[in-house]
Amino acid sequence: MSVAAPRHSVGTRRLGYLVGAAVNAILLYLVNVEPTWTALPFLTGDTPQVLALVNAALLMSLLANLVYAADDAPWIKALGDLLTTAVGLAAAVRIWQVFPFSFDDSGFPWEQLTRVLLVVAIVGSVIGIIVNLVSLARGVSGLLR
Repeated sequence: MSVAAPRHSVGTRRLGYLVGAAVNAILLYLVNVEPTWTALPFLTGDTPQVLALVNAALLMSLLANLVYAADDAPWIKALGDLLTTAVGLAAAVRIWQVFPFSFDDSGFPWEQLTRVLLVVAIVGSVIGIIVNLVSLARGVSGLLR
């Protein structure tokens, strides 16, 4: 029998969701408006090939956090987390495929580190999707009782 960790107060959770939404909104602005992704010297001209999915992941997270701020019932949270993780997985896979990075030859293996981090993100996302599917099923079955 597992014991769930106690949830923070509603006000604390709502503040956290709103901060998360604000961070995603700021990232969307920085990537697309000012200064844009071109300000990062390690991103290549292939970056636009991944931007749609990166933007979708940021937007999905922003919207999910706004929904959670209004209602974070466990089944809603599981559904939102499932959707955000699935879009994030699609973005990570696309980034792996395109690999829009160019690192200088500083002697540090930046490319290998970036690829390892992408694998961790992809594997973690697959695990997260499974966990959220189980949480969603439990939450929905609890509603049906």
